[in-house]
Amino acid sequence: MTMAGTKERELQLKIDRYGDMLFKLSYIRLQNVQDAEDVVQEVFYQYLKSGQSFESPEHEKAWLLKVAINACRKVWRSAWHRHRSDCRPEGELWEEGLPEAVGAGCRSFEQGPEEAAFQKEEKRCLLDAVLALPAKYRDVIHLFYYEELSVKEIAGVTGRAESTITSQLTRGRELLRKALRSRYEM
Repeated sequence: MTMAGTKERELQLKIDRYGDMLFKLSYIRLQNVQDAEDVVQEVFYQYLKSGQSFESPEHEKAWLLKVAINACRKVWRSAWHRHRSDCRPEGELWEEGLPEAVGAGCRSFEQGPEEAAFQKEEKRCLLDAVLALPAKYRDVIHLFYYEELSVKEIAGVTGRAESTITSQLTRGRELLRKALRSRYEM
């Protein structure tokens, strides 16, 4: 295999490993499929351009997340983004990407169609609540629960202090609790 073929194969492995994670993070921040896809493409372009070598897979993941967050900021600040209408897609964009624990915690038996439909609706409701959060809370909630990063890792990726991340997680959870409380009150 040639050197170019090896590089292409290595890049494809990185895309397979991190592409979905980067897309979800970008979508959570930008709430637009096309912009999220553009950010993922930009992240991998920066990866190729940088020629960066990483100490560990965790270091590589943190670097990619940081580049994605910065690319999202760039899109968010662009004149094009500020002047276009939001075109959030309908449908089931994330149903498979939500954490297993959401809505499935206490059921260990085979689901019937009613239970599956109920869980699907719970996940959709949770996703809508997360998307409605202010960006600073949405980011830390996503990185903590969906990407399973520690507070320390989130601080490194976002450039914020650990105490700030902890506060934002606490406030984000409280906002989610309030948003979801009305749905479950009888």
